[in-house]
Amino acid sequence: MPSPLPPSADPYVIFMPSGRRRHVASGTTLLEAARHMGVEIESICGGRLTCGKCKVRIEEGAFSKHGIVSSQQHLSAPTAAEEAWLRQADDENMRLACNARVWGDVLAFVPAESRAQKQIIRKSAGERVIEVAPTVRQVYVEVDAAQLGEHRGDWGRLQDALAEQWRLQNLEIDLPALQKLQSALRHDNWAVTVTVYSESEVIDVQAGYVEGVYGLAVDIGSTTVAAYLCDLRTGALLATAAAMNPQVAYGEDLMSRISYATAHRHGLQKMHDAVIDTINRLGAQAARQAKIRRRQIVDAVFVGNTTMIHILLGINPVELGEAPFALARREGMDLRARDLNLHLHPGAHVMIMPAEAGHVGADNVGVLIAEAPYQQDDEVVLIVDVGTNAEILLGNKNGMYSASSPTGPAFEGAQIQFGMRAAPGAIERVRIDAVTKIPRFRVIGEERWCDTWHDTPPQHLVAGICGSGIIEVIAELYLQGLLLPDGRFNSAIASERLVWEGARGAYILATPEQSASGEAILVTHEDVRAIQLAKAALYAGAKLLMKRAGITHIDRITLAGAFGSTIDPQHAMVLGLIPDCELDKVHAVGNAAGDGARIALLNRHKRREAEQVAPWVHYIETAVDPEFQDEFVRAIHIPHQRDAFPHLQDILPVAGQHPVPPARARRRRTARGRRQS
Repeated sequence: MPSPLPPSADPYVIFMPSGRRRHVASGTTLLEAARHMGVEIESICGGRLTCGKCKVRIEEGAFSKHGIVSSQQHLSAPTAAEEAWLRQADDENMRLACNARVWGDVLAFVPAESRAQKQIIRKSAGERVIEVAPTVRQVYVEVDAAQLGEHRGDWGRLQDALAEQWRLQNLEIDLPALQKLQSALRHDNWAVTVTVYSESEVIDVQAGYVEGVYGLAVDIGSTTVAAYLCDLRTGALLATAAAMNPQVAYGEDLMSRISYATAHRHGLQKMHDAVIDTINRLGAQAARQAKIRRRQIVDAVFVGNTTMIHILLGINPVELGEAPFALARREGMDLRARDLNLHLHPGAHVMIMPAEAGHVGADNVGVLIAEAPYQQDDEVVLIVDVGTNAEILLGNKNGMYSASSPTGPAFEGAQIQFGMRAAPGAIERVRIDAVTKIPRFRVIGEERWCDTWHDTPPQHLVAGICGSGIIEVIAELYLQGLLLPDGRFNSAIASERLVWEGARGAYILATPEQSASGEAILVTHEDVRAIQLAKAALYAGAKLLMKRAGITHIDRITLAGAFGSTIDPQHAMVLGLIPDCELDKVHAVGNAAGDGARIALLNRHKRREAEQVAPWVHYIETAVDPEFQDEFVRAIHIPHQRDAFPHLQDILPVAGQHPVPPARARRRRTARGRRQS
């Protein structure tokens, strides 16, 4: 089949999950486009069609958020050599990036195995003291042998033995367990190990004495999915496995995924299948790490925001996309793993934690259980789970308030020209010299700062900027006078690091020599604006909760989530991401949502506590609150248009200290010219 004729306009290519996007010349291969954008795709053979490592999946359909229609037909046809490789992929939408030439708009998802720079997923479990009282336990029991003329049945005999030896009454038995009951009883002289769920149901019967019951806690985030395998007897964390949420290919934020589920006939099913497959792979990976079999996982607890839970359950999330933002079910759920096509023990249960409201879901309840602010006496605690959609909790035992703020994917590196997710080569720390305005930075994978690279060449050159890096560089630009409070670059500052295109400034963070692509890494006016909008949404949500709670100050701030654990509290406050607070009272706690799921997995009383406390929290719907927009507009300024930050008074620039000269005297220089020089 001949390739379609190239259109008049250059095609637009988007790579996921990195979020990199750009117009490319017609006829460019996907591998060339990826390298030009700094998207590292594995290619051992250098594009000679001999290694087959550069597989990418082309997503089909209209992506209204990006304004494109992606299709396989927008690429050159696969050659016979490529088709031979693709037959092994078992996915009709796969292509080899080195052989696929772009003639039209495409959205390409780069799977984990094809990424040269593997994603660093920071969702490790926290060190917490957890009282072990699991929902599932094993008991060893000796059963009366069957006798001629005695007609109780083997299940009746087992029930009697369990009541006598373990005081377990009124039990039911799961069908798969009943199917193996008789052979298990007779295999080892009528002695068996019984696995009991919630003191009410037998889910497994094994011959003789057996040890080993395990559970899986899963945090289904918008960007990443993390699974924690635990020993239900000891509470020990045996293995952790994490992966990118494959749904990012269908939309970086929640509203995009809701739109995709609504606009595409099989959109919901594709996203549902993708997350189920990911959980199954993570369960298998964790089991291999712990040297157990997957069928030994007999219990699971899942958390996630309401959109993720709806998609997990195969429920169309369309109602979450518009007022009144109704969710299908707020209470927790106890489901069979097999009903979700999860490959665990045949009788395993899955507990879905309860939600608080339409846009504050089970993940926030996980944070609530892990941090327990509702047990605080007088101290007012603000908990911010920073992600694509930020969840906010505020209060103490006298009252709790919650809200959700649509921060978008900017903190994940999306919507940033040289943004990327956390991976080797991503700038994660930045400091700018007050006099020279020259930056120092550190990239993931390098312990050294860039000013020492001349001694020994770095292992990883700069590939882009991740979320913590973009927070720090914008805060540093403001502290050193290069950014004005409204987010514009300061044209009164003479610096070779500032470049201009018309009235729009940009800052050279990494030179072409420091960059893996040979192209200068810039922080642009648009990048600053994207972060301003994201941080304003988060701050406005927190300010709204403070107003509803009738408080003017916060005693302690907890930063939760993978991103919240990597950002520097001082830079976050300088930017105006969080309200003023004593800096030594700002702490990161890691993946508190995942920790909450783990706590509920290991302690059945905490499950009941979650059901009780979730509806007790006062939820504030920011999307329809009349004051949210006013707070949002004020919070766009750096750090804020009105609010004072007394705990930063020693480092914040004095108001009005950045003079801006008349327009005719402003220094202008194009970013293109700077890069060429």
